[in-house]
This record gives sequence, structure tokens and C-alpha cells, in this order.
Amino acid sequence: MAVKIRLARRGRKKMAIYDVVVADARAPRDGRFIEKIGSYNPNTDPATIHINNDRALKWLLNGAQPTDTVKAMLSYRGVMLKKHLQIGVQKGAITQEQADEKFQAWLGAKEQTIANKVDRLTQVKDAAKREALAAEAAKNQARLDAIKKREEEAAAAAAAAEVEASAPAEAPAEDGEAQA
Repeated sequence: MAVKIRLARRGRKKMAIYDVVVADARAPRDGRFIEKIGSYNPNTDPATIHINNDRALKWLLNGAQPTDTVKAMLSYRGVMLKKHLQIGVQKGAITQEQADEKFQAWLGAKEQTIANKVDRLTQVKDAAKREALAAEAAKNQARLDAIKKREEEAAAAAAAAEVEASAPAEAPAEDGEAQA
């Protein structure tokens, strides 16, 4: 029986979430499986990958073949490196302590890279939020200036109308006195 480590789709339309499963190669994609070893959510940034590394390593060492996507995820999580190091230990090329030391060094660097990416994404999001807030404040200030200008123009027009209304009434009286 050929055993595959592959993805099984679940979730709603256009918002898929996948289970990482160990299944017989002849079983349907979302059908029967031997064991669920993790989950994968591509809808987040960065994508969320939860895999039981020990169980995945056990299945890989027993001969299970990962699909291309799952192989990329296992490499991202370090399972493929751990398998490579474990095979080296079994062949006598390195000791278990050396393999564990190499894996821990890789894991530390990988966690730092992921943390840097999350920080960078957070900074970009915050910068976009600040820019949007500044643009909104400028737009609001422009509106307030326009309203203030209209009010001043209306007040000036009202004052001019008042002056015109009072000036013509006085002017004929002055003209009448001058004529008499």
C-alpha cells in the first residue's frame, strides 16, 4: 500500500482550510485517511501551519511520500531537514548530538526570520493606517476651511447687503434735503 502525506480540503467556498493527513494513495482527496497530523490555513499572512513534527517524521522515515505542497510545508517547518539529519545518524555520518545541534541552530534562525516577517508586516500595516489617518485629517481640514470660507463670504455678503439697504435709504433723504 502506497502511503501519501497530503492535504484534505475543508472550510467554506473561497476560504479553504486544509488538514495535513496521512492517507492511502488510492483514497479520495477528502475521503478516508490513516491519521491527521496537522492543519494549514493559507488565508492568513504569513500562512498558518500546524504540524505534529514528530508524527510527520515517523511517517517519512516509514516511507510515506509527501505531495509537493506538503513537502514544501514540511521543509518550512524543518521536518525534512530533521529527516535528512536522522538518516545521517543512522548511516553513522554524524552523531545524534551533532544532528540535534544543527537542527536547533536552523530552528533558531528560522524562528527569527518568521518573527522579522511578522514585524515587517505589522509595521507596514501601521504605516498604512497612519497615512490613511493623516489623509483623512487633511481632507477634514480642507472641508472645514471650505465651510469657514463660505461662512465668511456669506457674512460679508450679508454685511454688504445691509450696508446697501441702509445706504440707499439715507441717500434719497440727503438728496431731498439738498434739493429743498
